[in-house]
Amino acid sequence: MFNIVIFGAPGSGKGTQSLKIAEKYQLKHLSTGDVLREEIKSGSELGKEIARLIDSGNFVPDEMIEQMVETFILANKDGNGIIFDGFPRTVKQAQWLKYLFEGTLNHKVNALICLDVPEAALTERILKRGRYSGRADDQDVEIIETRIQVYHKKTGPVIEFYAVQGKLENINGFGMQETVFDRICKVVDRKKKES
Repeated sequence: MFNIVIFGAPGSGKGTQSLKIAEKYQLKHLSTGDVLREEIKSGSELGKEIARLIDSGNFVPDEMIEQMVETFILANKDGNGIIFDGFPRTVKQAQWLKYLFEGTLNHKVNALICLDVPEAALTERILKRGRYSGRADDQDVEIIETRIQVYHKKTGPVIEFYAVQGKLENINGFGMQETVFDRICKVVDRKKKES
């Protein structure tokens, strides 16, 4: 299995790019955001709690996320690999994923692709997305700024976690989608040769 974690602040384009990567390299796409939104749509008590957390700009607790991720990994352990979009978001989650892969499945994360986009562009992108997505958390500048701050505070250490393992690949995420995708593919192709 060839496994990629894609990182970037809200609005960096990681969702769009991860779908393109999954298609090109025949990887399973795990978007924790999509899984969470499906739970919210179900109207369950869990979904209501998740909605409350997300609407206030906070993360869902590790235990909830890890359970969903493990189910997905085990269901796809014989495939070409997985692209993780929105996970891990904390060092604890990154350590948990490393343990699950190396301790149980004899796999690993091959690369962390980090999309770097200026903060002003992030806010602009999210507001634009909110106009057509209808997502409440994409239409309020204060919530957007909170999400970006929470991202930097909680996920910055995760970037360092992968950097010390030599797995961090910073990509300029500013520009046309295809240009950014080409930059990513060059990195993925190189990492695949190395693995």
